[in-house]
Amino acid sequence: MVVLLKADHHRHHQGQSEERQREESRQELEEHKAREERFKLEKEKKAKKKNKIIAITALIFLVLASLIAYSLLSPGRYDSFAKCLTEKGAIMYGEDWCRYTNAQKAMFGKSFKYVNYQVKTNLDKRPTWVIDGKSYETVQSFERLAALTGCAI
Repeated sequence: MVVLLKADHHRHHQGQSEERQREESRQELEEHKAREERFKLEKEKKAKKKNKIIAITALIFLVLASLIAYSLLSPGRYDSFAKCLTEKGAIMYGEDWCRYTNAQKAMFGKSFKYVNYQVKTNLDKRPTWVIDGKSYETVQSFERLAALTGCAI
């Protein structure tokens, strides 16, 4: 009988041990599933963040490209004035290294492409405008050029 009690006790103890192992396995499995879920959520969060960064970058690129295109394709502020000066026969002589010539060019901005500009060495003063056969040395104001040519600014 003692042997039977020991055997029953052993089986009972073994049953508890197996049950404890099953419970531990179940807990480990739940913890594993929870870790996988957290990993999946973190991965989705990173993917959303990455997509947001890509979208913002693309938007910035599009805005910059639009501004550049607008800047290049839109007319200059003084296009009609510069075209009129050329139509009236006004010529601006100067040299590209001269700061005064460059200052006069800068006044026109991107409209300068319509000015009849010629590089000429051996000038006493730069730039020199020739309008109706008369020379006008140094940087000229738009008002002065308009008065000399009859062009509207």
